[in-house]
Amino acid sequence: MASEFFILGVTADGKQFRPSDWAERLCGVMSCFRPEGSGGRHAHLQFSPLVRPVLLNGTKAVVVSNDLRELEPMAYHFVVAFARDNNLQVVDACLVPTPEEEARAQASA
Repeated sequence: MASEFFILGVTADGKQFRPSDWAERLCGVMSCFRPEGSGGRHAHLQFSPLVRPVLLNGTKAVVVSNDLRELEPMAYHFVVAFARDNNLQVVDACLVPTPEEEARAQASA
């Protein structure tokens, strides 16, 4: 199982999800769910490292860490239900090395 998954701002039938700031809104709601001790004094002003907005090929998306399931199961189910209820595409994240990482790996081999 991947350690993260993406909720894409595209519905199952290929339409762009609205409103345009949906990812930031969802991540704002989830900002209080974070690993113990992370974020420091201003944690309330930051997105959670477990649920964060990103832009993938010009499409708004949210990256959700599966660690959220262990930390706060109800919050995890809220995010999953949000995607399901809005018919959004959900894709497991995979780790793709950057060109620099590939070059380093080949150099050390």
